[in-house]
Amino acid sequence: MFHGKKQSQNHQENDAVQQDAKVCELKAALGPLSGRNLKFCTDACLRRYLEARNWNVEKAHKMLKGTLKWRATYKPEEIRWHEISHEVEKGKVFRANFHDRYGRTVLIMRPEMQNTTSAEDNIRHLAYVIENSILNLAEGQEQMSWLIDFTGLSLSNSMSIGTGVDIIKILQNHYPERLAVAFVHNPPRIFEAFWKVVKCVLNSKTSEKVKFVYPNNKESEELMKHFFDVDNLPGEFGGKATMKYDHEEFSRLMVQDDVKTAKYWGFDEKPTHIADAQLRPQLAPEPTPFAPPAS
Repeated sequence: MFHGKKQSQNHQENDAVQQDAKVCELKAALGPLSGRNLKFCTDACLRRYLEARNWNVEKAHKMLKGTLKWRATYKPEEIRWHEISHEVEKGKVFRANFHDRYGRTVLIMRPEMQNTTSAEDNIRHLAYVIENSILNLAEGQEQMSWLIDFTGLSLSNSMSIGTGVDIIKILQNHYPERLAVAFVHNPPRIFEAFWKVVKCVLNSKTSEKVKFVYPNNKESEELMKHFFDVDNLPGEFGGKATMKYDHEEFSRLMVQDDVKTAKYWGFDEKPTHIADAQLRPQLAPEPTPFAPPAS
């Protein structure tokens, strides 16, 4: 028994050594980096790209170069709240004020609250949300959890399949291994056609992270309890908390985060004055805005 345990330990150590070597190999393949590329390509980042390509250095290098090219053109780190705040006036996507049981940032998505029709603005908004969520990850944490509530979704308020696929491609190609798990709650029948298309775009590893959960379903309830404290979880997802979305308060937090973003990426920026109402999600009872409740 002890012999088998030692062999397992040695195997894990060998894997770790090989992975470290792959990180060094990928770093060498990238060559000298500077500015934002240097800031972006941390060892943790290289590991995520290697993981996404099954530790194939050549494929990871190609993927990462594609991301660096995309970031140089799209500049997601330069998107600011005042540019996309109109997209979330009704609270269709926001960062929750609680974490899952593993300490991961939680994003809440409510497709029913879709309030705009611009595909480009939808994509820019989601890129902003992902960048902001990454900025707010706890130290040593690389992934986030998603809660997607499809209650009330209809053809009249749903995002187009084309826009959805474009978003999936950006997330999969340029934010690999950022998703820990995604819970799709109460999906309507019209979602089936969308999911069939999306599954063709998703790689198998990502699609396995998508969990379907349903109201008044014991198995779904147990799954949610495994990942979340029900006292923090909104009632819409089977928890005991009350979910509200205050656009004005959320806007104040995002403007503050924009300053943090600018500082992180190395360019100064003064806070933007908020003149009109813009929002934020709350869960009652609530300690500090967007902070996990005290244990």
